[in-house]
Amino acid sequence: MWNFKKKKGLEWPTDDNGEAIPPAYLTHISGGPLDTELTLNLPGAYGIPHLTDLPNNGAFGKLIFGHPPSGIEVFVPETLLEEAQGLLNAEIVGDDDDPDNMTGENEDYEEEQEEE
Repeated sequence: MWNFKKKKGLEWPTDDNGEAIPPAYLTHISGGPLDTELTLNLPGAYGIPHLTDLPNNGAFGKLIFGHPPSGIEVFVPETLLEEAQGLLNAEIVGDDDDPDNMTGENEDYEEEQEEE
């Protein structure tokens, strides 16, 4: 197919003729292994398969350092590109009833803490 690494588990979609849908560039991930895994697992959690490519000296760097120092290029099926971009660009919103609210907008919890 293409010279990409495909993660096992999700099947690459096909068109009406049974041919694989071409990949579309989603993003470049630079950073450590944690950044890579978090970014790659988000579309996968929503059923969007991905392919990865290691640009420049990425394969050698992965062999030596355990992760590619030049980053990873991520591709998704072109029919799912917009959905995958939406997932990566989504804003994290916390729950107002949760004291560990990620947005820090839980005024009731803050008032309770001040009263104690």
